[in-house]
Amino acid sequence: MLRIDYPEHPFRFKKTDEKEFIFDEFRKSWVRLTPEEWVRQNFLQYLLKVKQYPASLIAVEKELRLGELKKRFDILVYNQQHKPWLMVECKAIGVPLEESVLMQVLRYNIAVPVDYLVITNGDYCAGFVKSGIELQPIDVIPDFG
Repeated sequence: MLRIDYPEHPFRFKKTDEKEFIFDEFRKSWVRLTPEEWVRQNFLQYLLKVKQYPASLIAVEKELRLGELKKRFDILVYNQQHKPWLMVECKAIGVPLEESVLMQVLRYNIAVPVDYLVITNGDYCAGFVKSGIELQPIDVIPDFG
C-alpha cells in the first residue's frame, strides 16, 4: 500500500435542504458531499499540493464509454503532451480495496489507456504501473514530468 499524507486545505462547504455540498475547485461547482467525494477532493489536493501536478492537466468525473455503457472515471491526469497518463479510482473510507475495485479501474483503462493506475479509499491507496500487459505495484505515486 502507498502512504498518502493529505495536505490541509480550506475546503468550502454549504448546506441546502439538509444536504451538504463541497465546492469542487476543478469542476468549479458545488457537488454533493458524499464519503467518496470527500476522498476524491482530498486526493485531488494531494496531487496538486504535494505531488505538484498542474491543475490544468487534471480531469475530474468525466464520462467514458465502455461499449454501450457510459461510465465516469474519478480522476484522470494527462502528461505534458496532453495524453492520459494516470487514472485514480476513489472509494469511500472503509470500502475495502478488493480485486473488484482494481477490475473497475482496469475496465476504464480499456477505454482510456494510461501508464499508471491508482485505487484509494482515503485510508489506503494502491498504485500500479503498466508494463506491457502486466501490472507492477509501485511504492510511491509518480512525480509529474
